[in-house]
Amino acid sequence: QVQFVESGGGLVQPGGSLRLSCVASGFRFSAYHMNWYRQAPGKERELVASISFSGRITNYDDSVKDRFTISRDNAKNTVYLQMNSLKPEDTAVYYCNKAGGTNWGQGTQVTVSS
Repeated sequence: QVQFVESGGGLVQPGGSLRLSCVASGFRFSAYHMNWYRQAPGKERELVASISFSGRITNYDDSVKDRFTISRDNAKNTVYLQMNSLKPEDTAVYYCNKAGGTNWGQGTQVTVSS
């Protein structure tokens, strides 16, 4: 059974940093591109960052480029999202998933507020 457990969210002031983690199970993690998504209140879920199965290729939405960094550890079945220079508009529930995946974890709440 495909499962994702996200963690690392919290309340942070504007300009602060957080590091999100997502532990995956139930599939061959090292064979899949992985994505981080977010969903803000009243908005649709959006893709914010992607990483290739090897970790060599990454892509970011323009709204987070140069502030967020996606990485992965295939030995630990874990994908990370380092978020720096956080803004109030980054407030959302953050989810990870494998490319094309339809099973979702519970997500982790990120709130950026002073």
